[in-house]
Amino acid sequence: MGSGIAQVASQSGHEVVLFDTNVEQLDKAKAKLAKIMARLVEKGKLTTENAADIQARIRYSASMNEFEGCGLVIEAIIENLAIKKTVFGQLEEIVGDDCILASNTSSLSIASIAAACKKAERVIGIHFFNPAPLMPLVEIIPAVQTSAATTKASRDLVDSWKKVTVLAKDTPGFIVNRVARPFYGEALKIYEEGVADFATIDWAMKELGGFRMGPFTLMDYIGNDINYTVTETVFEAFYYDPRYRPSFTQKRHSEAGWYGRKSGRGYYDYSEGAEMPEPNKDEVLGNEILNRILVLLINEAIDAVFLNIASAEDVDLAMTKGVNYPKGLLKWGNELGLENVLSKLDDLHAEYGDDKYRASVLLRRMVKAGEQF
Repeated sequence: MGSGIAQVASQSGHEVVLFDTNVEQLDKAKAKLAKIMARLVEKGKLTTENAADIQARIRYSASMNEFEGCGLVIEAIIENLAIKKTVFGQLEEIVGDDCILASNTSSLSIASIAAACKKAERVIGIHFFNPAPLMPLVEIIPAVQTSAATTKASRDLVDSWKKVTVLAKDTPGFIVNRVARPFYGEALKIYEEGVADFATIDWAMKELGGFRMGPFTLMDYIGNDINYTVTETVFEAFYYDPRYRPSFTQKRHSEAGWYGRKSGRGYYDYSEGAEMPEPNKDEVLGNEILNRILVLLINEAIDAVFLNIASAEDVDLAMTKGVNYPKGLLKWGNELGLENVLSKLDDLHAEYGDDKYRASVLLRRMVKAGEQF
């Protein structure tokens, strides 16, 4: 992720320092960028000169002192709050007073990170999506301590990199990783209940729902270790709200080392010669799976607006540009009919007696008033 962000900044004309304590990782990043540049030249998207300039603007260093004089530092290390706070404390001793310190965290508190700094007002979240050079969305997350000037400067800068920015409140998962939880969580619950297998659930979401990948294919692509860690982090951070409850199936896959593509085995077997299972293409079953997951996603998006996590426009923009959803969830709710979404949620809540299916207050109010997004 760090090398991808460095590439984005360099392609926008900035001088960049890419830092890692592991020199081997720096060498790998440099070699990977050279391959990417060669491919872009081959496809005619860059000239040889452009590619050489982009690579020349990135300086690879194993010394944090190289950040002296930088105007912006974006941290993209392991998702561990204690380690991040230590790094930010060290950074503040090196950079100038006007340097913005940003974290690329996907779920941790920006306020907690900022608290490690003497000038907390210059700390902000700038969350890219993987791969950073290709994915257009960037979440801008000011902490309660972040100054308005830092927020504006950060957003203006990332906008100038031809990215699509959305402003998110500093709450667990921000917009995308919060709203997307049911895509994984409810798919896992449907599997655990024996309603359908992995392949059938993936088929329903991809072929009937229009999602680019089904949830199990996507979790295997992301890595079950990473996805499960984010799920646990969000669940704990929301004071164990049942809407974000983790799954034992995912936990066991993670514990077994079945991370997905990177380990050769996840929900599917990626070893040489392995055959992918065939889904049950029963459209009645498929639509029931799709609608059950979809109403939870729509409800989560509505609740994000209700709790002022982001504007309705930014929520829909985040889900289409950050995780390639076929359409904005609020727009999708309008198309299905918000009263139908509420009815399905109430049916699930009555059947399971589980608060994970509780409808957003805003959804109830809008249905009662006959309103739409």
